[in-house]
Amino acid sequence: MHEPLYLRWKQWDCCTDCRYYCMLSREEERTKLGDKPVKYHGKWPFHRVYGIQEPVAVALSAVNLAIQFHGWVSFFILVYYKLPLRPDKKTYYEYTGLWHIYGILSMNAWLWSAVFHSRAVELTEKLDFSSAVALLGFTLILAILRAFNVRDEATRVMISAPLLAFVTTHIMYLNFYELAYGLNRIVCTGMVVVQLLIWAIWAGASNHPARWKLWAVVVGGGLAMVLETYDFPPYMGYVDAHALWHATSIPLTFFWWGFIRDDAEFRTTALLKKVK
Repeated sequence: MHEPLYLRWKQWDCCTDCRYYCMLSREEERTKLGDKPVKYHGKWPFHRVYGIQEPVAVALSAVNLAIQFHGWVSFFILVYYKLPLRPDKKTYYEYTGLWHIYGILSMNAWLWSAVFHSRAVELTEKLDFSSAVALLGFTLILAILRAFNVRDEATRVMISAPLLAFVTTHIMYLNFYELAYGLNRIVCTGMVVVQLLIWAIWAGASNHPARWKLWAVVVGGGLAMVLETYDFPPYMGYVDAHALWHATSIPLTFFWWGFIRDDAEFRTTALLKKVK
């Protein structure tokens, strides 16, 4: 008897199915005895839906992907169709290209997040981790360049090169040497903390008209980090701390792209005044 296509596609074979149903059976016994859930093979016992391993996390990843796409498209329309362009048809905003790269990396990260939470195998796990590290590394570079108003290309390269080398080395380490969860958590947390501090200091020191949106992202991002560090069993077998972190990313993304658009308008207006 052939298994359903959606199960075969996700590599749910007889062995993995046996593990899954044995896990559920074991958890039912533990619940009756009043024991708390435990992790199996390093993961909490989730209830899958149509072969999807963590349905809530997958759904929230998809929503985040859609919001990132909406934010990126709205930014694209703003800088190329609503704001004035230079005579050579380039934007006045000096960080346009960097934010385009950010948008692409963000959508890529949420795509692989959805895939990984749909079915956790070695390949999807590495793609998820690598995409997240690449995104965090680039957002750290962006934070430095924007906060310190670095516009010279040579200086940008000098700042970005060592950080890109570090991020690339870490990704290669995860993929080709060891998928070290503890090390990766430290690296990712460190990059997040540094860029949140940079944005917080810059928001406090500048008179940017959209700094309140930046404060919302900084404070919200800091609180969201607590969910990543505070691990608890999935409620009803579906919602765990990581899924809640995905949920907090949704409103923060709205504020973040709102700040980016406002920053584009702010810088364009300032540069046009200088030109006149």
